[in-house]
Amino acid sequence: MNQVSPSDAELNAITDAAAHWCMRLHADDCTAQELAEFEQWLAASPLHLQEYEAMQEIWVTADHLPRATPAQILHLPIKPRPQPQRMRHYASAAVITLLALPVGAWIGWEQGWLPNDYQSEKTTDARRTVTLGDGSEVELNLGTSLRYTHYKDERRVTLVKGEAFFKVHHDTSHPFIVRAGNGQTQVTGTQFNVWKYRDQVKVTLVEGSVLVSSESFKPGSGYRLGPGMQASYNTGDLEPSLNQTYANDSSLSWRSGKLVIDNLTLDQALPLINRYLESPLRLADASTGNVRISGIYNTNDVNRLVRSLPKVLPVYLTQDKDGNTVLNRISPPPKKG
Repeated sequence: MNQVSPSDAELNAITDAAAHWCMRLHADDCTAQELAEFEQWLAASPLHLQEYEAMQEIWVTADHLPRATPAQILHLPIKPRPQPQRMRHYASAAVITLLALPVGAWIGWEQGWLPNDYQSEKTTDARRTVTLGDGSEVELNLGTSLRYTHYKDERRVTLVKGEAFFKVHHDTSHPFIVRAGNGQTQVTGTQFNVWKYRDQVKVTLVEGSVLVSSESFKPGSGYRLGPGMQASYNTGDLEPSLNQTYANDSSLSWRSGKLVIDNLTLDQALPLINRYLESPLRLADASTGNVRISGIYNTNDVNRLVRSLPKVLPVYLTQDKDGNTVLNRISPPPKKG
């Protein structure tokens, strides 16, 4: 049965309620009864949690801003509030929440210290293409979560988990920054892919150029990638490793719903497989991780891939104490003589 999308009025009502709860839960006089009512509201719909998380993100950002004094406020030029071409409920969420903040934070938003546009996107079992507030298009792979904010001087995306392909709207005066793990990718307008699984991140450039850097780099520094190049890094790495992709590289095969594994060890392949599984597949030992695997699989049915592994590889499946599936290598027979 097809689900009916909520109307604009219903979305606005959810936004209003989320703003109310965000304010009440941060108030000193919030009661136990209110907490119980909030829990009931939160459990009533996934949209409630999504909108409340957006509110919470902006509230936390605003809470770390320096508070302006009354004298400073009087001398700050107030710019007219920007009006988006299309009203979005996630944008109005930012406005409603910020109206409840101290005057200093409100001025900060007007001056560009806080975002004037906020967007949170998430996918579970289906790929989706979304348009960000600046006009950039993003394709989201399965199990992907990201947040977008638009500041006075830059556009910013935080890739929480998963994978996304970006077609960035060109704007030299507002750099587009994607933060993933302990690094970031900066562009003004280009096409590139970012994959994140736990502490691993891989950036693949298709068109234009990007600047990839880690937290240890000075602002504006990093490694410049050209089309066809990849940068990979893990949390704790001082700098990324760079590679040139080949003609049949499969990094973007997910956009066609395919998981392509080309002669990888299981240790290398598991991060690619596990991003599509509810519970991660584990290796029994290093020897199992050295077994190699190849194949083309459907990203919507990776569980079938797991079940088929004992048929195509010298492995068998068990479960650990947490219920996770474990791959165990079948020891080869001893050599004769």
